[in-house]
Amino acid sequence: MPTNISKLSYVDPKAEIGEDVTIGPFCHIGPHVTIGNGSVLDSHISVSGHTTIGERNRFFPTAVIGSEPQDAGYSGAPTRVEIGDDNLFREGCTIHRAAEKEDHCTRIGNRNTFLCNSHVAHNCHVFDDVTLVNGVLLGGHVHVHDRAIISGNTVVHQFCTVGTLAFITGASRTTVDVPPFMICTGADQFRIRTVNIVGMQRAGISENSVAVIRRAHRLIYRKNKKLDEVQELFSQELEGVIPIALNTLFDHFEGIKGSKAGRGREEAARNATYNPEENDKNSTRRAA
Repeated sequence: MPTNISKLSYVDPKAEIGEDVTIGPFCHIGPHVTIGNGSVLDSHISVSGHTTIGERNRFFPTAVIGSEPQDAGYSGAPTRVEIGDDNLFREGCTIHRAAEKEDHCTRIGNRNTFLCNSHVAHNCHVFDDVTLVNGVLLGGHVHVHDRAIISGNTVVHQFCTVGTLAFITGASRTTVDVPPFMICTGADQFRIRTVNIVGMQRAGISENSVAVIRRAHRLIYRKNKKLDEVQELFSQELEGVIPIALNTLFDHFEGIKGSKAGRGREEAARNATYNPEENDKNSTRRAA
């Protein structure tokens, strides 16, 4: 099907626009933008910077994609935004391109939902099937893993990691890494409440794995057992055959050992050196 671009919009001649793309009135598309097949931009949408958008993405009015990062050290380098397929960006959603740190890229995966006025700051990585509810704010360098849900008006501190299938309740102030499969809540006293049983079931995780995660939660957060002790206990009981979900949880805790303020990636990310050649290899692998 042909591409439909409103005469009331500006699309730079250098922009690459795929097939069956709809660009409504009063949109502005910059010269270094690529928009994949089947994507729809309703109206009053700005896409700028070195921004690559995959297929079948939907943008509602006043979304702003690829603007300069709100980082005092940014000096205008051609940093990037990379967006996958089948994402939904509702009204007022903002996705900023990266600052000149880490791999110089803000990444959005596939099938994510960004509701009204949600914000993804520079150098964030939102994986797949994530939901950011109205007013969620992700600080710089935040990672949100598959199927996580962050409820309305929650703020996530820079360099935090939100684990797979984690659920953060509304109006929370997230200042530490959030373990996978957990429900977390709180503004002044952010804490892990319980296991996200419903989310795990909906994701097709077996009842046995759910039960194991529930037990691990009790041992770590209720009985205050040390991680090494819990790992050894499960290794003996399960004869070394550890469920994938439990390994995912253990990997999270290993990652935050010795970290400052409970953010395992912070020091490594701050000191990371950008390697363009390695980044190009990673981009090729993702494209494949």
